Amino acid sequence: MTPSAALHSDIFRVYFTLGAGLLILGGIAIAVLKWVLKKDMTHPWKAYRAWLIMVPLFLGCIFLGREAVIVFFTTIAVFAFKEFARATGLYRDWGMTGVVYAGIIAAGLVSLIYDPRLGVPGWYGLFIVLPVYVVAIILFVPIVRDRAQGQLQTIALAVVGFIYIGWMFGHFIFLANSRHAYGYIMFLLLAVELNDVVAYACGKTFGRHKLRKTISPNKTWEGFLGALAVSMALPWILHFSFPHFGAVECVLTGIIVGVGGLLGDLSISVIKRDLGIKDMGAIIPGHGGLLDRMDSLIYVAPLFFHMTRFFHNVY
Repeated sequence: MTPSAALHSDIFRVYFTLGAGLLILGGIAIAVLKWVLKKDMTHPWKAYRAWLIMVPLFLGCIFLGREAVIVFFTTIAVFAFKEFARATGLYRDWGMTGVVYAGIIAAGLVSLIYDPRLGVPGWYGLFIVLPVYVVAIILFVPIVRDRAQGQLQTIALAVVGFIYIGWMFGHFIFLANSRHAYGYIMFLLLAVELNDVVAYACGKTFGRHKLRKTISPNKTWEGFLGALAVSMALPWILHFSFPHFGAVECVLTGIIVGVGGLLGDLSISVIKRDLGIKDMGAIIPGHGGLLDRMDSLIYVAPLFFHMTRFFHNVY
């Protein structure tokens, strides 16, 4: 991944056009609903303005290349963990929080450097075993402090924070090392967001049966099935993203995005419901925090990564 490679990549150019086209269509749709049909578009307009910033930012980052992608999304993971730490109260323990920050940065560095044995970008072996070392250090902190009271909750929050945000999301970052990086990364970004949008639209239009009324009362079976149907179709529609995928990989990709996206959303909803909050943050107007926006991708990325590695290796 380099600027030169992006300019010569048909996949990058198609997704660039798709991104620009969707922004234009979204703007037209909001204008029609607001000025012609006289609908209240306050919330959609806030969300749309955020996308006007996020889409060019993502495209620009991917255009700059592998290093920019790894640094950019590792930075997002750091700030996403900060939201998690503040919401759960872990942020009060700077020692434990610092260990998780270091673990997330380490995951980014392991994705950035070259494997000393194979000479390929990204040290996959160390990336896979990194949780062993980070969790060991997390467990070591109370021993150094000679403290036991109240440490179990702190340890659990730190482990969840690193595994969930630093390592699971790190699989998405590591995809920047693949020779199919443009197809993998841009497909996942688009597919996961479309899955969320279709689930919302189908739920609002056809929703009658609650999916999990306690965890996420606005989600319905109709919304999930509509999103799953679209997610199953996307690998075939966007097959140019991974022309080396056969029928089995396309079906599995659709299931991973459709089901994994929902589970990622529900997983963060469990945390928010338990904490009694609506959003994990407010950094993105109309979307909430970074975790609210990337929750589905956190779940989908490692499932897609290891499915792809099983059939085609990561490089």
